[in-house]
Amino acid sequence: EQGLQLLELGGSVEEDCIRIVRCFEATRQRCCRLEQDGRRAREQLARAEAERAALEVKLKHARNQVEVEMKKRHRAEAELEKQERKLQLVLELLMREPWGKEVLSTEQCSVLSALAGRRLGAALAPIRRSSAVDESCQSLLSHSDISYDRTEDDVVRS
Repeated sequence: EQGLQLLELGGSVEEDCIRIVRCFEATRQRCCRLEQDGRRAREQLARAEAERAALEVKLKHARNQVEVEMKKRHRAEAELEKQERKLQLVLELLMREPWGKEVLSTEQCSVLSALAGRRLGAALAPIRRSSAVDESCQSLLSHSDISYDRTEDDVVRS
């Protein structure tokens, strides 16, 4: 457009040619700058994709670790419940047998009868749950809340 405007203005042909050459040079320089900007953007994109891939690997490892820890926790809780049942049976046996009351003091008998009267796990709960882990946030950190869905990635890459 600028070239056409320059030709319409009139004047000497030599001046018009110089103006046209200057316009072409300005356009060439702008194309070079845009090419450099595009190259920088592609490099930045490559770095961002590499970082994203590294973060995805870390996330996968973290998800696997959470799953492993949850399995360990479930096994430990199952073992704890099994041991609690055994202890409950021992307590009940001690309370039922006449020789059990002879071996134990009256204070021990009253403590055991109190424990036998209610669920042992509930009686031991304050002792058992004295860990540093705050389980009130379990629903926020539950491994079941972690989605392995890749549909968002598929849409972005398309």
